[in-house]
Amino acid sequence: MPDANFVNPQLLWLLVALPLVAAWLVWRRNKQTARLKVPVLYDFSTSNPISLLRPILWLLRLAAMALLIVALARPQSSDMSTQKRGTEGIDIVMAVDISPSMLAKDLKPNRLEALKSVAQKFVDARPADRLALVIYAGESFAQVPLTTDHRIVKNAIADLRYDMLENGTAIGMGLATAVNRIKESESVSKVIILLTDGENNKGIIDPKTAAQLAKQYGIRVYTIGVGTQGFAESPVALDMQGRFIYRKVQVNIDEDLLKYIANETNGKYFRATDNSSLEQIYAEIDQLEKTKLEEITYYQYEEHFYNLVFLALGLLGLEWLLRLTLFRSIL
Repeated sequence: MPDANFVNPQLLWLLVALPLVAAWLVWRRNKQTARLKVPVLYDFSTSNPISLLRPILWLLRLAAMALLIVALARPQSSDMSTQKRGTEGIDIVMAVDISPSMLAKDLKPNRLEALKSVAQKFVDARPADRLALVIYAGESFAQVPLTTDHRIVKNAIADLRYDMLENGTAIGMGLATAVNRIKESESVSKVIILLTDGENNKGIIDPKTAAQLAKQYGIRVYTIGVGTQGFAESPVALDMQGRFIYRKVQVNIDEDLLKYIANETNGKYFRATDNSSLEQIYAEIDQLEKTKLEEITYYQYEEHFYNLVFLALGLLGLEWLLRLTLFRSIL
């Protein structure tokens, strides 16, 4: 039992008394044994050689006593495991623009693929939170509801394509769908991360109206504008084989609108001009929205005194058997 701890370690002091018990047994044996002194020159004793082994009985009894003392001290081993859980969980909806302009190559290999990589890492960094995914282009759709099954969220992010929805950029629709997905949440903190690379040009809901709706429900919105400053190589048409034709296009992001949405909801606006800045933005949001965790430690105990008791009983049984058999004639 190399890793055993004792519940009652003070009882181990009883082991100190065992040498005194051994000394008392020897003294009692000598006192009970009669001696005869005869003035002759030869030994006529008929002592049985087996009697020389008689101390074995004492050793067996002392060993049994030692085992019982250790058993009373209750040796046990423990297996410790820890688990973290959120005490103040955060519900987060990621609203992602998947319009064809997200295929622009100012981020590598393009905006959409860069986002997918960073967003999946962000999901991994939020083990205690519920996450949801909303996609939008010319229309919006709740791709994944709020869930703690982050595998589903990551798979949905990995499967994002530019052609899943009608072409366009309906920022108001995307934000409104995200608000509708999280507004009934009872979480301490409700957050939307709204990402786009353009300007609102479609949809029946004005983005500012959606922002006021988020504010009404106490939802904080972090907005991210994706795209370099100036021009970016962007898809503008399809060739005869259905492949995109790329040309340098002016990057137009409605930063004033994104700043308005963030300010109205007590959030923050970010601009991602390359892969590194996009990663830093999600890392900063991760730090701004920290979930309070508590670590619960579980102990599983295994008792070892049973084996010691059984072994002690075995030694006492062996002593009793030897007394009735091998040592019977000399006791």
